[in-house]
This record gives sequence, structure tokens and C-alpha cells, in this order.
Amino acid sequence: MRNYDLCLAWNWEYDADFVKLLDQACQSHGLSLLQITPENLSDTMRSLANKEIIFQIFFDRASDTDPRFIPVVQWACNHAVHYINPHELACRAWDKVAMHQAMSASMDTPFTIVLPSYDEHPLLPAIDLASLGDGFTIKPALGGGGDGVITEATSLSQVLVARQEFPSQRYLLQAQIIPARLGPRMAWFRVTYCVGKVYPCWWDNCTHIYAPVTSDEANSYNLSPLYSITSSIAQICGLELFSTEITLIPDGRFVIVDYVNDPIDLRLQSKTFDGVPNDIVRDITERLAEFVLTHCSPLVG
Repeated sequence: MRNYDLCLAWNWEYDADFVKLLDQACQSHGLSLLQITPENLSDTMRSLANKEIIFQIFFDRASDTDPRFIPVVQWACNHAVHYINPHELACRAWDKVAMHQAMSASMDTPFTIVLPSYDEHPLLPAIDLASLGDGFTIKPALGGGGDGVITEATSLSQVLVARQEFPSQRYLLQAQIIPARLGPRMAWFRVTYCVGKVYPCWWDNCTHIYAPVTSDEANSYNLSPLYSITSSIAQICGLELFSTEITLIPDGRFVIVDYVNDPIDLRLQSKTFDGVPNDIVRDITERLAEFVLTHCSPLVG
């Protein structure tokens, strides 16, 4: 039987650079990495069923978009494997309504109206859209990459149509947030969290270009809440790796505008203009390898 320290399930071609860096980080710590991809999924499941291979820690970056990987998730659950981003917690984090309800009690979030799913309540009671301002955002509770999201919405008719695009999902109507300006930039941040470390970046929500927040900028603009807020989000969602979007608005409050992103985009900035800065991706792979090292003993196959 071959024993692996870490199993990574992945199916997005643009993850290749991240996977290469993670493999290098594992090797540098004497850790073995099993990669499960669509190409070897059937053979790997057969080997797991036949007890020819096992693994200790599972990192899933595939089952959210490809249900063929669910048997791997189930195998990991049934064999008490430790997770990076446990599946049940990831499923909860994917639900924007659940995250809004969990975070709005103690942190600043956009003013939000939660609507039931169309399947449950085809007819809506009266909604006070005026409380959302002149324009608002419509979001389905589930899904990423902007699927089903309507920005600059202004009318009830748009809400009624949107609810039927994903009729089984609840929807959020959120007031739009206008960030403050800090020097030459708008105060919109995408912040990545990995196993206790926080990586704040300036993030242009139009171009999606990242720029790391320097220590001088953090001090001069008093951006320390980005660290504490992100750490609080980590405690709420329970994930080891995720990103969030936070804005500083003119009245001095930090508002969480996109609660938890998982799986996160880890394309390298050197390969694509809207990728994550290379040093951050490289540091993330090192921290993940160290996490594996502390949660299992290196095994020899």
C-alpha cells in the first residue's frame, strides 16, 4: 500500500502553476503529494477502493464544479482524513446568505434584504427597495465568478426575473458600497487568508488587478483592521484557505462586500494580468506544506 501525506484534487487547467509550486513545497519538506485530476480519477478511485493507496490530508479544488469528484470527498470523509477546507464547512461558506447572517451580527456588511427561493415562494411580499438606495446588487446565494449577479439593478422587475434564473436558491439584494479614496487608489481590498496568515492586497474591482498592501501603506492609512477582520472571518467560516473582499468607506468603517471565496483563484500574476502576486502564491504553498507537516508524519511509500 502506498501512503501519501497530501492528496490534491484539481480540475482547472490554470491551477497547473500553483500545483507545481505546491509539489515543490511538499518535496522540500519531505512530503508526498497525490494529484487526482479528471484524467486519473477513475484509476485513483479504483486504487483507493482496493486499498492500494491511502492519503492522510485532503485538499479539494474540484468537486465544487465537477460532481465526478464527490466519491473522493466521500472516501476522505469515511476514512477520517484531515481536510484543508473541510467539505461541510466549505459548503456552508459557499452560501452567501449563511455567511451574511453569521457576519452581520458582529461586523459591518452591506445593507441586505434576503429573499426566499422562487421555488419556495413564487410570489414575494412587498419589498422596500428604496432602503437599498438608487442602485443595488442582486446575488444568488450560491455560485461564484459572478454567475447570476446583477450590478446596478434599479427595479423590482429585475429582481423578479433574476429569482427565476436559479429558482431553488435564495437571493440577496444588497446596497452598493462606495469606497473611500486613499491616495491614488480606491480603498477596495481583496484579502487572502492561509493557515493563520493574512495577505491584504489593493484590488481594482473593475480590472481585478492585485497590488500587495505594503507595510508603509498599512501604517500610513491605518489598515490594520484588514488583518483582524479577516482573522475573524476565518474563525466564523473555519476554512484554512480563502479570500474576502473588504472596502474602507468614507465614514471610516471597513465593510465586508464579498464574504468568503473558495476555492480561490491562484493563477500567477506573472502569467496573467489579474492573477495573484507570485510571492503570495509561493508563500501560500509553503504554509500549506507546513500545515500538512504538522498534521501528519511524513510517510514513505
